[in-house]
Amino acid sequence: MRKLFTLAVTVVGAALALATAAPQAIAAPPTPGAGATPMIIGGGTATNAPWAARLFVNGQQNCTATIIAPEYILTAKHCVSGSGSYSFRIGSLDQTSGGTVANGVAITRHSRADIAIVRLDRGVSATYSPLGTAADVYVNQSVRVYGWGATCTGQPEINCQSRYLKYADVRVRQVNCRDYSGGVAVCAQRINGITAGGDSGGPMFASGRQVGVASTSDRANNTAYTNITSYRSWISSVAGV
Repeated sequence: MRKLFTLAVTVVGAALALATAAPQAIAAPPTPGAGATPMIIGGGTATNAPWAARLFVNGQQNCTATIIAPEYILTAKHCVSGSGSYSFRIGSLDQTSGGTVANGVAITRHSRADIAIVRLDRGVSATYSPLGTAADVYVNQSVRVYGWGATCTGQPEINCQSRYLKYADVRVRQVNCRDYSGGVAVCAQRINGITAGGDSGGPMFASGRQVGVASTSDRANNTAYTNITSYRSWISSVAGV
């Protein structure tokens, strides 16, 4: 198996990341695409995802996220680990227009898993992502992942971020592997697409509910999503859901 990397996208002034999978020490993300081919590459274009949020750092496209309550966004910790201003376009399939734009004013990062919750500067009326339980995700299940990340290979991933939200189907191989921060993760294998730089923080849906947050990927066949069903009490303590 190729080494798994955080799904990082770099632009001037900000490290733009996304992660999926095997345990790694916390460190500066490697060069995007190093040692692996970015592949959502593949998959299709989403037609309904009212809970989706595109994360911008200092105005630059960065990661993917979901809105889980009026004032709270769920994403990957490595997406919000640096300094800068964080904003979100919520409820639009097009990252350039529509929906509601809100700013992050406070970030709560999990101490041992690659997830974080961002409090917004105001409440946003939306369809909030339904959060799952351990019973919703299991080995050999076909699940769906979403993101605005890279769709190309052989060039910097920032050059080919998708304007429109994409999805891919992947197959669950483990439900207790490790994410980028050493937390519990769902590891999955490509069916018709795989995550790449810019998909970090995006959701994995199983049985109609969100069960994961994108953490790492090899951009070819394998991806890891922080298993949020293992952190439901923490999410509830921060966001009340």
